Amino acid sequence: MALVQNAPSNVNAVKRQKTAATPSAPSQLLRFEGHLHLRQRLVLATISGRPVRIDKIRLADDEYPGLADYEVSFLRLMEKVTNGSTLEISYTGTSLLYKPGVITGGKISHDCPNSRAIGYFLEPMIALAPFAKVPFHLTLNGITNDNVDICVDTLRTVTLPTLAKFLPAVESQIPLDLKITKRGAPPSGGGQILFQCPAIKSLKAGVTLTDPGLGVKRIRGIAYATRISPQMANRVVDAARSLLSRYIPDVYLYTDVYKGAESGKGPGYGVSLVAETTTSVLYSSECAYQPRKKAVQELLKEGDEIPGLSLGTGALDTKDAGDADEDELVVGAAAKPPVSTATQDGLLGHLQNDYTFPTPEDLGIQAARLLLTEIRKGGCVDSVSQWLAILMLALSPEDVGKVRVGTLTPMAVQYLRDLKQFLGVVFKISEEPAEDPVDEEGITRYTSLKGGVVLTCLGTGYVNVNKNVT
Repeated sequence: MALVQNAPSNVNAVKRQKTAATPSAPSQLLRFEGHLHLRQRLVLATISGRPVRIDKIRLADDEYPGLADYEVSFLRLMEKVTNGSTLEISYTGTSLLYKPGVITGGKISHDCPNSRAIGYFLEPMIALAPFAKVPFHLTLNGITNDNVDICVDTLRTVTLPTLAKFLPAVESQIPLDLKITKRGAPPSGGGQILFQCPAIKSLKAGVTLTDPGLGVKRIRGIAYATRISPQMANRVVDAARSLLSRYIPDVYLYTDVYKGAESGKGPGYGVSLVAETTTSVLYSSECAYQPRKKAVQELLKEGDEIPGLSLGTGALDTKDAGDADEDELVVGAAAKPPVSTATQDGLLGHLQNDYTFPTPEDLGIQAARLLLTEIRKGGCVDSVSQWLAILMLALSPEDVGKVRVGTLTPMAVQYLRDLKQFLGVVFKISEEPAEDPVDEEGITRYTSLKGGVVLTCLGTGYVNVNKNVT
């Protein structure tokens, strides 16, 4: 793999020098601390060929210090997709030294632990797959849908089309595709997916994604049910459609019911929604049912109620928290928890990532509200795919690329910082005015997708030298 470093000064006056981004190339060791952003730093280290050392991984956690089981599983997956990489973990598991190798690709199978969903492992592989030696045939087994990691439906309908915008048109027998062969609901899992991606030499040059369109033209979605009554999926569809039909008539939500061996090891249901604008910009939301965690079940026992508990309107609640009384707790109506003798502070902490919806209708309404919130943010890239667009712009040929986003996510912000350290790429961030744009003929284009920020950078000219030439 070859890589061009961005010059710190005038890029037009300074001649660029290409260096091979292979494990044998001399490179400086990068050091980080903490377990956060572990995946993206390992991905950037593999692409750039720079070794990385991560220390103080959950050092302050007395009960479970060091790497978690899903992080160790991800490291094993990285060893499977690369050749020549070395990995050193300290005895306590709080330090990690990774020296990247060559991305080989090929037919790979991996079992994901039930502590994290398949999306946790598949997201980084989507970024590495185009730069492999041979096309990817990756099979992952585990949980396909939950409320912690991105679900496989969103990866198939939103993330892969975003990646396809940066891939050149190549003649390959291997398409860019993601097949869901089995569904797996938490906590038992049992799902399976097959990810395929062709190997390319380099990305498209000068990709510009700045036009979000005049508005949303269609909304599609899929509601699934495994080892449970199909009526659950139908009720989710009816509830979500009842809210989305108020804004646009072209709303089609489908049901996908799995039976037998394809339904995984446990019951569950959920929904994934996608909105498409007039310029093929995609916005997504997802929501899945999962049983209440054991720790919360022990905390929230049946008994005395907390005084002063009121229910808000959910994701788009307009009530200001400062207007509430000190003893009043506001909780979204789409995720009503059983009230008990737990303290108010502890209740908020436990419900932050714990979605136990009383009925399928509440789940459908919550997913629809999340989609409307995502549309309101605007931009040309969905929130879950911002990091991928930023990475592809940095790796594109030596040309100026632009992408418009609604609101930068914390993951995207950290990606911008890490790209500067690994690749030397600096993005220019400019605010987009929240006004109706005017075309070349002076005609105002009235649109509901306004505002946001525009990210601009000069590509590093990354070349996949590992790809077999046939």
